[in-house]
Amino acid sequence: MPDKTLQGLTTSTLADRAYRAIRDAITTGELRPGQKVTERGLAERLSVSPTPVREAIRRLEQDGLLERTGPRTVQVATFGDVAVQDLAEVEVALRGMVARFAARRATPEQLDRLDAILDEADDLLILIKQRHQAGQEPSRHLGRLLDAMQRFNEVVESCAGNPVLVRLLDQTRVFSWPERRARLLERISHDAEFGLHRYTSHRALVRALRAGDSAAAESLVIDDARGGLGDLLAAPAAKASVASP
Repeated sequence: MPDKTLQGLTTSTLADRAYRAIRDAITTGELRPGQKVTERGLAERLSVSPTPVREAIRRLEQDGLLERTGPRTVQVATFGDVAVQDLAEVEVALRGMVARFAARRATPEQLDRLDAILDEADDLLILIKQRHQAGQEPSRHLGRLLDAMQRFNEVVESCAGNPVLVRLLDQTRVFSWPERRARLLERISHDAEFGLHRYTSHRALVRALRAGDSAAAESLVIDDARGGLGDLLAAPAAKASVASP
């Protein structure tokens, strides 16, 4: 039975999808540091031929996530603290560059969409606080809030109008979105105020984008990204729920 993260790849972009699926499996802990895998084994788990898997492995080797151990075998790389911090700095810098481009190229329609997402997030924050005060579980609303923030980030990336830069960012993220979401929910479950001190920067970012102030937009995103990654790197990894192979 294919693992949940590594199944259902049936489109023409198999190599890209295989790359993302294997990368997510690594960052969520489904594939553990030091674990050995084969091209054939991954292809079977993905239900595809070895060819797209071979291309995905080549890219993941370039990313430093997999290490070659034989002609057809690789193992998941073991990252030291320094390597992870270096990767985080690259991600922060690229996210800042995305904001800089977005300030130059965002359309009025895109900016209105960003404001609409933040309006939705404001409403969810009110509901979350009300549920906390009433002693009720806010997890459903928290999930919706995190998903709204992810959509906000995706729109900012589309505002940049630079697919090469966004692709580089995708390849250098410390955490995939599923892992980032899981870690955020874990931290918030222990601290209801976690991350809220950075929430106001999103409105400030939209104002900077509307003003075309690329320096201010870049600075805001770098500060937010650096603080957010620092907090998540300090948090213990959330346990992944994985089907048996």
